[in-house]
Amino acid sequence: MEQIQEQEIISMPRIGDAAPEFKAVTTQGDINFPSDYAGDWVILFSHPADFTPVCTSEFMTFASMENKFAEANCKLVGLSIDGLYSHIAWLRTIKEKIEYKGMKNVEVNFPLIEDITMDVAKKYGMIQPNEDSTKAVRAVFFIDPKGIIRAIIYYPLSLGRNFDELYRVIIALQTADAFEVATPADWYPGDDVIIGPAGSCGTAKDRMEDSDIDCKDWFFCTKKLDKDLVLSKVLKKK
Repeated sequence: MEQIQEQEIISMPRIGDAAPEFKAVTTQGDINFPSDYAGDWVILFSHPADFTPVCTSEFMTFASMENKFAEANCKLVGLSIDGLYSHIAWLRTIKEKIEYKGMKNVEVNFPLIEDITMDVAKKYGMIQPNEDSTKAVRAVFFIDPKGIIRAIIYYPLSLGRNFDELYRVIIALQTADAFEVATPADWYPGDDVIIGPAGSCGTAKDRMEDSDIDCKDWFFCTKKLDKDLVLSKVLKKK
């Protein structure tokens, strides 16, 4: 009889799902997620281990961009399956000893979750057994103010994240919500946006004749959206 090897089923929340709830100890105190972040966008991200070079470069970059994300109504929450004291020692080492791409004396002020039991990592599908059964991959969850997962990006252990892209996603998601549009490939504020497909022949005809809308065909229509208008809607007023 052929033997069937049982594999652990990986539970992975999907786009549109409510973010799985959990309580956790972090470097900034206890949190109740996502209820503590109601009303804010959140990037919840995992990393494989403390005291590793790729993760160090990522944490320094996130910390250096924290104010920029905050201006875009977005808070940061990190996760590792290492313990709290390891987290604290690693973050202290980053501040006191590490310099990278001109960043130095970097202090990480956003919470880093202790997840020794891997309970949170498993809830979010951050443990990928074929990659590593004891380390979390570089998962990124974009969670909206209502606690709904809006985008997910996964990176392998060997690949550091592109932080310009993470910021672009936060801006694009909020732009889509605020103006009821979609954003095309490589979109940045100031670029044309996509108008959703017409629901009727009459609407399609009206769009083709609208001077403010550029239609290459009935299904592919764009319009200009001023950069300052986008940023005035998305970024917090100073």
